[in-house]
Amino acid sequence: MADIFDQMLSRYTITTKDDELNAKHEVMQQVTLAGLYRAEFFEKAAFYGGTCLRIFHDLKRFSEDMDFSLLEKETNFSIENYFDAIEQEFKSLGRSVEIYQKRKTINSNIESAFLKDNTEIYNIKFQTEPAVKIKLEVDTDPPLFFQTESKLLLLPFSFMTKCYTLPSLFAGKMHALLFRKWNSRVKGRDWFDFEWYVRNNIPMDFNHFLERAAQSQGISKQEFDESVFKKHLQGKIKSTNINLVKADVKPFIKNQDGLSIWSNDYFSQLAEMIQFK
Repeated sequence: MADIFDQMLSRYTITTKDDELNAKHEVMQQVTLAGLYRAEFFEKAAFYGGTCLRIFHDLKRFSEDMDFSLLEKETNFSIENYFDAIEQEFKSLGRSVEIYQKRKTINSNIESAFLKDNTEIYNIKFQTEPAVKIKLEVDTDPPLFFQTESKLLLLPFSFMTKCYTLPSLFAGKMHALLFRKWNSRVKGRDWFDFEWYVRNNIPMDFNHFLERAAQSQGISKQEFDESVFKKHLQGKIKSTNINLVKADVKPFIKNQDGLSIWSNDYFSQLAEMIQFK
């Protein structure tokens, strides 16, 4: 079984150090999903975020973090109960990992957008390659009204992962793009994904967006309709330095030709093409 990890890596075209690091990250992510599946994690949780989009929908960018949401609030939930299964999955492929808790800091600008006291955060890294590390986050008090589906992976063995549907994933992404509080920093991957959803004609699950916005921002569902959403999005686009957006996303994509058209006007027109579900 030890050669399966290398078999998984062989599916990637690796010509640079970034290519190698991104490929190892993604293989680690898939092995982690396999371990969680064996431990029946997906009976009570779902996978979402950019890494979900990358692995299951062929998003043309790499992603570092793994985001999970419980299907309903569970105050006493602990992902540590699943660590043995994750470690055993790596061990069966001839790799050793260590999993450790990442302590949250106040007013950090390098954490996720909406860290809450009930979000568990852990890192997984190879014991022999400390630079290769992925972050796991589990929201134990999730915003609800999302939809899920089961998606198939074939390696390291055939298994199903419970994931947010594309419209619900789109809602989460636009919530992050609108409300991420990083001061002058930007996350180019948010904008790359925004473009991907519109290009692929994915409607946005507006009910789930509203639930996220109400939980994180205290926004009134009665006052924040689709036209208000687009007004806020246009304001965000107008105030964003797109050159910084492009610089941030470049390490995560191989084909950068498509970035040449990126501008404030380009994203403004994309915003008007968003459909709602």
